[in-house]
Amino acid sequence: MSVILTLTDDNFETEVKKAALPVLVDFWAPWCGPCKAVGPIMEELAAEYDGRLVIAKLNVDENQAAPARFGIRSIPNLVLLKGGEEAGRIVGARTKDGFKAALEPLL
Repeated sequence: MSVILTLTDDNFETEVKKAALPVLVDFWAPWCGPCKAVGPIMEELAAEYDGRLVIAKLNVDENQAAPARFGIRSIPNLVLLKGGEEAGRIVGARTKDGFKAALEPLL
């Protein structure tokens, strides 16, 4: 089973740029109810997309540089990066099928 990568402002560039696969970054906060609902779905998707996609989480309360760089104003906010560049964005909580429907065309 795939492991969800934990990103910080310090390791963001290194981890995203060195990734051989697209990276889906979940910008979240521990106090955010919808973010908590998305967490288990991301765990399932990490396992299902293992080998096709890296799923990472970044706590916006503890890290402000990366969210500012991507203009994150609301959470949950998931940004798909390919080669370090934004390839797509999913704003708000969705069902597992909703996330898959949004991700598939981007992969």
